[in-house]
Amino acid sequence: MNHSMRDYVSIFVIIFTAVLIATAGSQYGFTFNGYPILFICMVTSFIIHWLLFIPSYIAKTEKFFDISGTVAYVVVLGVSAYFTNQASGGDLGLRSIITIILILVWALRLGIFLFVRVLKAGEDRRFRDVKKNFSKFLVWWTLSALWVFLTTVNALTMIINNANYHDDIYCYFGMLLWIIGFLIELTADEQKRKFKSKPENKDRFINIGLWSISRHPNYFGEILLWVGMAVITLPTLKGWQHVTLISPIFIYFLLTRMSGVNLLEDYAEKKWGGSDDYEDYKSKTPTLVPFFKSW
Repeated sequence: MNHSMRDYVSIFVIIFTAVLIATAGSQYGFTFNGYPILFICMVTSFIIHWLLFIPSYIAKTEKFFDISGTVAYVVVLGVSAYFTNQASGGDLGLRSIITIILILVWALRLGIFLFVRVLKAGEDRRFRDVKKNFSKFLVWWTLSALWVFLTTVNALTMIINNANYHDDIYCYFGMLLWIIGFLIELTADEQKRKFKSKPENKDRFINIGLWSISRHPNYFGEILLWVGMAVITLPTLKGWQHVTLISPIFIYFLLTRMSGVNLLEDYAEKKWGGSDDYEDYKSKTPTLVPFFKSW
């Protein structure tokens, strides 16, 4: 099988995965004109990414990759809220509104941060070669569409269920986890930005602040906030909808096994591997979870 065929098979698997999860999550959820609203949200994410892929491939640029995810988050949340509001007679629950606000805050903050970062850097190393190949570049954009859908699918399911209660331990504890995770990610990103902005730190690795207790505290914060979101949604799910709790599992897998930790660890090893300072830092600092060396 040639490389292009493998890429298209990957795209099929990505879409098939999204359809399976959307099918499970649509059980008991509202529909609009006979169509499950969760399916509408899923299709919306893919359409947005594929539309933005076209000019990006033509221009051979990855600069709009991360911001396209932000656009998709905003639109998908808007679609879920609008159609659920219509289907439920104009009564969107408080729990749903809180969830939408939390995800919007996270998506807008991270999307703008990543967009500004890639503009300053001039490129995203991940796409140096990929953006020249149509099928490989399309796989990344399709995977991003899946990322948007699967990260939010249990939240979207809860929104579409339009659960009417909000005064429970799941909501409070989930919000606490979300806030802690968000603050960790925000602080870690800001510490790294300030570190890299200083000329004397050029070609040095960051080992201060949160980065002194985790080599990837920003990813730990992101995983934690989505675990919090899963806790918020848990009591509102019914039957096969519990499959949508795959959200934090998917995020953990993607950030630690595919696009996040693994790539950065390989890059760091090539750049600083063998140096006494880096080897000492690596031996003492957990990869992901602060204070837990084996993680």
